[in-house]
Amino acid sequence: MSKARLIITAVILEHRPQAEVARTYNVSKGWVSKLIARWRLEGDAAFQPRSRRPRTSPNAISAATIELIVNLRTNLQNQGLDHGPATIAWHLTHHHTITVSPATISRHLSRHGMVTPAPKKRPKSTYIRFQADLPNECWQSDFTHWQLADGSGVEILTFLDDCTRYAVSVTAHNTVTTQVIIDAFRTAISRHGTPASTLTDNGMVFTVRLAGHRRAGGRNAFEHELRRLNITQKNGSPAHPQTQGKVERFQQTMKKWLIAQIPADNIGQLSQQLENFVEYYNTHRPHRSLPHHATPASRYTTLPKATPGPTRDNDTHHRIRHDKISKNGIITLRHAGRMHHIPIGRAHAGTRILLLAHDLNIRIINAATGELLRELELDTTRDYQALNSRKPPNL
Repeated sequence: MSKARLIITAVILEHRPQAEVARTYNVSKGWVSKLIARWRLEGDAAFQPRSRRPRTSPNAISAATIELIVNLRTNLQNQGLDHGPATIAWHLTHHHTITVSPATISRHLSRHGMVTPAPKKRPKSTYIRFQADLPNECWQSDFTHWQLADGSGVEILTFLDDCTRYAVSVTAHNTVTTQVIIDAFRTAISRHGTPASTLTDNGMVFTVRLAGHRRAGGRNAFEHELRRLNITQKNGSPAHPQTQGKVERFQQTMKKWLIAQIPADNIGQLSQQLENFVEYYNTHRPHRSLPHHATPASRYTTLPKATPGPTRDNDTHHRIRHDKISKNGIITLRHAGRMHHIPIGRAHAGTRILLLAHDLNIRIINAATGELLRELELDTTRDYQALNSRKPPNL
């Protein structure tokens, strides 16, 4: 038997004073009076639990605002754009002069069945977050795969400013190669200035570095371009894409938007779609990671821009390679992505050698005897390195 029924029974049937009943059941005399009055008015319905929700909520948002929230959610989602509570709150403030907290928006979206429960994610507090202080202090870059309407695959290359999330370059290509990266990078520089540093993963198109060490082959052409421009090169840890998290997140946002569009028939159509997306992303879309949910363009164009350091002349490149002279008496060497042929002489065919490279200075030594077989300054404009440069004796 519930406490309410016991109290009513004691007062009505046993005719006990309300004050005595209140002391017996450790409740207030006022509550006993209200309970008796409710029973006399409603009968047994008085025993049912009552909602504690207030009858009126003066601060509650209007039905029209709730409908607007639902419509914004639907429209943004259909366009492949961010449609979370924070984004909806931004649109309400800037486009409808209505202020509603993201928590209130989230509550009404849940009541309308528009929120899909997500599995528990790693707490944000466990992430180590970094961000450049100025525009052009660091450009993150990555490329991702995409399909055209006929199912053929293409690749989308992105350069994203770390400080402001401004998309400085987003281009579509059949295949992203080192030369494609260099061309897109130079175009971005001509429009937005030279960054102080770049941050990429360890893909071979970006670097020949792996876990702090260089693979055979020295710098590739993109790395040489960065050194020529005195741009600091940064590479994330292998198998750890979180290091380039900003550009990875940008690609997710971009793909959500592309999915909502009519599939492109060719790279030209895809490039136009990307241009439209970048325009919206940079100048119209509020970014939750920026102060006051500013747009990337508003931050990128107003803040002073960083520039590269004075020089990377001391950033010399050393390389030691074990090899064997070919039957034609030639050693090959790749520099800046280009293959060069260095003749040693047929008399040394099959000889095991050590190739010592200090930037463009090349020394080729007999691994068994230590004899210097050839020393030269690599001519990067020529494939075949003629034997007329600093020939050692006996050649």
